[in-house]
Amino acid sequence: MSEKIILGIDPGTTIMGFGLIKVKNKKMEFLQLNELQLKKYDDHYVKLKLIFERTIELIETFHPDEIAIEAPFFGKNVQSMLKLGRAQGVAMAAGLSREIPITEYLPKKIKMAITGNGSASKEQVAKMLQSMLNLKTLPKNLDSTDGLAAAVCHFYNSGRTEIGKSYTGWDAFVKQNPGKVK
Repeated sequence: MSEKIILGIDPGTTIMGFGLIKVKNKKMEFLQLNELQLKKYDDHYVKLKLIFERTIELIETFHPDEIAIEAPFFGKNVQSMLKLGRAQGVAMAAGLSREIPITEYLPKKIKMAITGNGSASKEQVAKMLQSMLNLKTLPKNLDSTDGLAAAVCHFYNSGRTEIGKSYTGWDAFVKQNPGKVK
């Protein structure tokens, strides 16, 4: 296929960032970046519902061929990790429900793909994306550029083997995660 759309997602329960690129003849073209603001909602389950609905809306609007999602990094706060994992899971479930292949990337891998430095700051990643994709301005919050970075990382890693965990649908997810799904 000479043309495909990649949706990149930076899951979060405060802000979910996302970005979309079109790949045409092995060249990247910027489509959109934005974020879903969830700060004003106190109920965690409402936030999860909104993440799912927004992801489905993006899928129905842009028809991505693949989804790249930032994997949660390990933090000290178990409650935060649980919430982040749920946010990621809900975004993944939206993609899986539409049979869209999903690949997870660790934050270090995404930063490395964009800047060449796995310890780069959000600002460095955003500036590099701005340069790569000729973005006129950068958003105030950099969660959306993190989502875009996941999509660009996936573009750079396409066609390589061993790029991260990848799922093509519920069946593949269940087979690759025995004992985790009941």
